[in-house]
Amino acid sequence: MNAQDAASRRIETSGAEALKAAFREHPAGIALITAETPDGPVGLTASSVASVGIDPPALSFSVTRATGSAGGILGASSYLVHLLDSRHVEIARSFAVSGAERFTEAQGWERLVTGEPYLPGTRAALRCRTLHSLGVGSSVIVVAEVLEAVFGATADPVVYVDRGFHELPLSAA
Repeated sequence: MNAQDAASRRIETSGAEALKAAFREHPAGIALITAETPDGPVGLTASSVASVGIDPPALSFSVTRATGSAGGILGASSYLVHLLDSRHVEIARSFAVSGAERFTEAQGWERLVTGEPYLPGTRAALRCRTLHSLGVGSSVIVVAEVLEAVFGATADPVVYVDRGFHELPLSAA
């Protein structure tokens, strides 16, 4: 990119618009977080899942609002963080849209013996419990202890970038 191209891309923004513009082109892995609640199973997609440490084994994620599916997950004693890949793009899309069909028989859901809704065939499903949570405006940052993991076959990863899901074909590398 030459200086003229760089100058033409410069956009002056601040606050929330600056944050959205900065992260729009920053790829992130996709996870599906599920829990069982007294009202039934809940789930949501998250692009904010990150490893925190190994002693204790922990990860973090954030959710916007503490209501609906996010509230159900925050109130659950344990939940699953499914790390999704190219085989699960359609399921990720359905969980990213409010009111879309979820936990259908066609999607292939099962339950772990501990009760959490489990999507077989995911590369990894991490059973977690919340260690800490921190409210930040209308969002909540969660640090969760990884209690155990269920592993499946690997497939090409998928990332979220510029408001869409994109496969990363590793076989072409």
